[in-house]
Amino acid sequence: QLVESGGGLVQPGGSLRLSCAASGSTLDYHAFAWFRQAPGKEREGVSCINRSDGSATYADSVKGRFTISRDNAKNTVYLQMNSLRPEDTAVYFCAGDPDLYCDSGQAIAALDFHSWGQGTQVTVSS
Repeated sequence: QLVESGGGLVQPGGSLRLSCAASGSTLDYHAFAWFRQAPGKEREGVSCINRSDGSATYADSVKGRFTISRDNAKNTVYLQMNSLRPEDTAVYFCAGDPDLYCDSGQAIAALDFHSWGQGTQVTVSS
């Protein structure tokens, strides 16, 4: 099971940190990712991290602003979001998979993750 938290309303330029807590079978998963989906838009892969070594990939739209990390002791994956923009407004989903590997040569959205969280709303507005 994957459970997201940390969403909310923030002003443009502000910051939020999302958390994704893993439990049960997802504890052994290797790759975790954050996706987002805004109303009327396709789901977008935001960032992906390998649990083993912490190597990560990012969508061009968030590079330099968002940072993905993991705390294996706490079984939690984080997404630190800085310099937020109105276009970052979306429902953010955590995903995990036991076999996938996050690689810069492969689009995050193309990866078929096995498990998904329920999502957390992020709204960037003044």
